[in-house]
Amino acid sequence: MSLDFEKPIIDLETRLMQMKEIASKKGKNLSKEALLLEEKIINLKKEVFENLTRWQKVQLSRHPKRPYFLDYIYKISTEFIEIHGDRVARDDKAMVGGIAEIDGKSIVLIGQQKGRNTKDRQFRNFGMSNPDGYRKALRIMKIAEKFNKPIVTLIDTPGAYPGLEAEERGQAEAIARNIQEMSMLKVPVICIVIGEGASGGALGIGLGDKVFMMEYTWYSVISPESCSSILWRSWDYKEQAAEALQLTANDLKKMNLIDGIIKEPLGGAHNDVDFAANKLKKVILSEIEKLEKIDPEKRILDRVEKFSLMGVTKND
Repeated sequence: MSLDFEKPIIDLETRLMQMKEIASKKGKNLSKEALLLEEKIINLKKEVFENLTRWQKVQLSRHPKRPYFLDYIYKISTEFIEIHGDRVARDDKAMVGGIAEIDGKSIVLIGQQKGRNTKDRQFRNFGMSNPDGYRKALRIMKIAEKFNKPIVTLIDTPGAYPGLEAEERGQAEAIARNIQEMSMLKVPVICIVIGEGASGGALGIGLGDKVFMMEYTWYSVISPESCSSILWRSWDYKEQAAEALQLTANDLKKMNLIDGIIKEPLGGAHNDVDFAANKLKKVILSEIEKLEKIDPEKRILDRVEKFSLMGVTKND
C-alpha cells in the first residue's frame, strides 16, 4: 500500500527494477540508464518530501509500513523484559512497557503499540489505551523510579480509547494522574513522538524533561478529521484543519513545545528502519547522559517550569 504522493516515486522504482531484470536476462549493460533513473528517483523523492503539506505528514505518520514501538525496541535494544498488568484490572495490550538494555545501559521503555493486520489491530486495540494501560504505564514508571532507571516513552496513538466502559472506569482520571506523577518523577524522563501524538492519549505518557518528535509525525490536541467534523460537520475539510492546527514537528519546534526533531531517512522511517532506529537510539543515549548529570530536585523543577510556560504569551 502506498500514499498518493508516493505513487510517482514507486512508478519510477518499478521501472528501475524492470530495467535491471531485463539487463540481467538479456546480458545487456544498462548501468548508465539505471544510474540516470536512480538519480531521477532521488531528486523526485527530495522534491516531494521537502514540500509535504501538513496533511501529507499526518498521512505519512500513519503509513502501514511505518515502524511501531516494538519494531524500534527490537532494533535498538539487546534485551527487553516486558512488564504486564496494572495490578488493578487487566493487562492493556495497547500499552507496552518494560526494562531494556541499550548499549549496556538499563532503561525503562514505555509506548503504545499498533497492529499490522486486522487480528493484531484488534488485539492491540489500534494503539488506543484504556485506563488500565495508563495505570500499567504509571506502575512501570514507579518501578523505574524505585530502581533509579531513566524512562523513555515512545508515543504513537490516535488517542485514548473513547468507549463508554473506558470512561466509566476512569479514563480521564488515569491520564490526569499520569501527568501529575510524571511531573514529579526523580529519574530522567524523555518522551518521543514516533507516529501519531493525539490528544490526552499521547499526554498520558508525554510529560518529560525532554520531548522530541520524529520528522514525519504529528502532535495535537485533536486529529484533523475530528477537528474538521466539529468545525465543518464533515471530514472533507481535514486538510484545512491540519493546516490550522499546525501539528507537525517543525510547527511545534517553532512554538518551543518540543526540544528537538529526530531526522528520518528520505521518504520516511519505513524506507530505512535501521537508519531511523539508529537516530532514535543516539538521541536517547545522548539525552539520558546529559539529564543524569543534573540534580534530581533541579530536574523536577525544570520539568515543571518547562510545561508551566507552555502557552504563556507576553501579555500574560
